[in-house]
Amino acid sequence: MKGTFIFLADGFEEVEAIATLDILRRGGIDAKTVSIYDNSLVEGAHGLQLISDLCWEDFEEIAHEDASATDFMIFPGGMPGARNLAEFNPLMERLAKHYNAGGAVAAICASPAVVLASLTGLFKGCEMTCYDGFEQTLADAGIKHTAKGSITCGRVITGRGPGYAAEFALSILAAIKDRATADAVSAGFTPR
Repeated sequence: MKGTFIFLADGFEEVEAIATLDILRRGGIDAKTVSIYDNSLVEGAHGLQLISDLCWEDFEEIAHEDASATDFMIFPGGMPGARNLAEFNPLMERLAKHYNAGGAVAAICASPAVVLASLTGLFKGCEMTCYDGFEQTLADAGIKHTAKGSITCGRVITGRGPGYAAEFALSILAAIKDRATADAVSAGFTPR
C-alpha cells in the first residue's frame, strides 16, 4: 500500500484524526482519510460528522500490496471507533499484509491496544504507549508499555491520547519526511 491513510470508523476521536491530518498536510504529505464503510460519512465520538476522502471500496481499488517504511496506515482512537476498526476484518487483514510487506503503522489513544494488539503476535516485543487504562491489553499481547506522549518503535508510532495528538502527528511527519520538516511545522504552532 503506497501512501498515507487515516482510517475512520464511527466513534473515532475527532482531535486525533483531524490534528494528524492537518499536520501531515501542512508538512506536504498527501494524507487521505478512509471510511471503513461503503459511504464517506463518518461520525466522531463527540458528534462531529466528517466526509472522508475515500470510502472502503475506493481505497481497495487504489491499494497496492507493496509498501515501504514511509507508507503509513494511521488509526485514531476513540470509543467505539477503535473497536469498530478492529472488528472490520478486511482492514485488519490489510494492516497485517501492509506491516509484513515493510509498511509503517501509527495508532493513538485506544487504538494501540484495541487495533494493533488484536493482531496476535504481529507487534510482540514492540514498545508502545496508549490511553490510560488500556496498558494491560498491550502487556497481554507481549507489547511493552511506556507512559510517554508519543513513541516510535521501528515502523510503529503510537500516541497516548488526544492531548498528544500534535506530538503524535509530528512524529509521523518526521518518519515520512525528516525532523527538520516536522520542526518547521511545529514552529508554526509555537507562540512567538
